[in-house]
Amino acid sequence: MPRQLRLEYEGAIYHLLSRGDRREDIFRDDADRSRFLATLGAACAKTAWQVHAYCLMSNHFHLVIETPRPNLVSGMKWLLGTYTMRFNRRHGLGGHLFAGRYKSLLVDDSATDYLRAVCDYVHLNPARAGLIAAQERLESYRWSSYSAYLKPSRRPEWLRCDRLLGEHGLDKESRRNRLEFARRLEARRNDAALAVDEGIRRGWRFGGEDFVARLLDRLEAKTGEHHRAVERSETEEAKAQRIVRAALAELGWQDEELALKRKSDANKVALARQLRAETAVSLKWIAARLQMGTWTHVSNLVRRKNVKSED
Repeated sequence: MPRQLRLEYEGAIYHLLSRGDRREDIFRDDADRSRFLATLGAACAKTAWQVHAYCLMSNHFHLVIETPRPNLVSGMKWLLGTYTMRFNRRHGLGGHLFAGRYKSLLVDDSATDYLRAVCDYVHLNPARAGLIAAQERLESYRWSSYSAYLKPSRRPEWLRCDRLLGEHGLDKESRRNRLEFARRLEARRNDAALAVDEGIRRGWRFGGEDFVARLLDRLEAKTGEHHRAVERSETEEAKAQRIVRAALAELGWQDEELALKRKSDANKVALARQLRAETAVSLKWIAARLQMGTWTHVSNLVRRKNVKSED
C-alpha cells in the first residue's frame, strides 16, 4: 500500500487521527489525558500550531490543527514520541504506543464549509461513539475542545476558537453566540450519518473540486511573491539553525569552536534547552549540531536543573 501523502505548507489545515498499537488504549485514565493535552500545548509552543478542535477517545485522538509554518511532520514526530515516552514512564512500559503512521486529512480553507464540517465531526465524536447518553449534552464530555468553546475560562492559550465560530457566522464572542453554537451542534448530533462524514473518514484531502489544482499552484508557485523570506522558509531545522547562529553571534563564537568546547558546556546546554523549547528538532539533531555527543547525553543535560562542565 502506498504511503499517505504528507503535504506541508504555510497555513495548512489538517484533521489528524492516531490510534493505539493493536487498537489498545493510549489513555488509561484522566491523568493520561491531562498529560497528553500538556504535551500538545508544549508542541504548539514549539511549532506555533493553532488547534481548532480536539477530542481524546480511549484508543485514539482527533486533532484539527493549522500550521503557520510547514512543520506537520516534525511536530507530530515530537508530539507522538514525547507522549509515548511519558506514557511508558508512567506505566512502567516500553516500546511502541501508536500504530503505524498517523492519518492526516488536508482540509480546504477556501470556503467555510470544510473546516466547519471537520471540527463538527470531531466535536460530535463522543456522541457518535456512545460515550455520552442520549439525554446528556455534548459539553458533558470533558476531553473535547467543545466545552472550551462554550466556556472561555476553560480555553488553553493554544486553542483557537474565533475561526470556527466565525465560519458558523458567529463573529462576535458573546454568550448568545455560544448558545447558538451549542444549539447547532446539538441539532446536528441527531442527524443520520451524513455523506460529508464519509469524506472526512477516507482519503487524504477534503475540499472543493479544484482543491488539488490549487494545492499544486500553491506548491509550485515561486517563493517570495507573497510571503516574507523568513516566514516562507521557516522549517523546523531552518528555525533551529537561525537560533544557533544568533546564539553563537551573541557568545562571540565561531561555528568551529563548538567542537572545541566541552560537551556539557553551560552555554551549549542553555542553547539546547532553547532549541527544545522553541522548535521540534530532534535531540539527535541538537547533539550533532552543537557537538554535544550522544542524544541521550543531551537529554540528561537539558533535564538537569544545574549543569557543570564535566566532559
